Amino acid sequence: MSDSIQKFLDFHKEAGGTGKLFNFELVEYREGYLELDAEFTDETLNPDGSVQGGMMTSMLDDVTALLLIIKSNATIYPSSTNLHSHHHRPLFKGKVTAKAFLIKQGKTIASVRGEIYDGKGRLATTLMHTVFIQKRS
Repeated sequence: MSDSIQKFLDFHKEAGGTGKLFNFELVEYREGYLELDAEFTDETLNPDGSVQGGMMTSMLDDVTALLLIIKSNATIYPSSTNLHSHHHRPLFKGKVTAKAFLIKQGKTIASVRGEIYDGKGRLATTLMHTVFIQKRS
């Protein structure tokens, strides 16, 4: 299973703009759950050295969408209708853990929660992601 998931992560890194930034590595996948190690690089930082909030949101947008893509074996494409993020603490350059949890998926709409944890395992960001599900042919 991890080989098939790696192909999605590789495609995201090669074809996606943000996929080139975050250096995702699979930690765990199971039905309704995805965990990735990731990284915030110099390109994601504010002038004060902290990670820009939009970059945190962007990372979780990617991780929550990847969960749906992997779950469907790329038969759907999630199109964001709402991203609502809460930033609990600042993040800085370096490794983080990003998690996605499927809350509910219907025929056309899905709700997914994303979380970023800092290098000490502390919750830094939470995202609620609502997506319109587009079928791929």
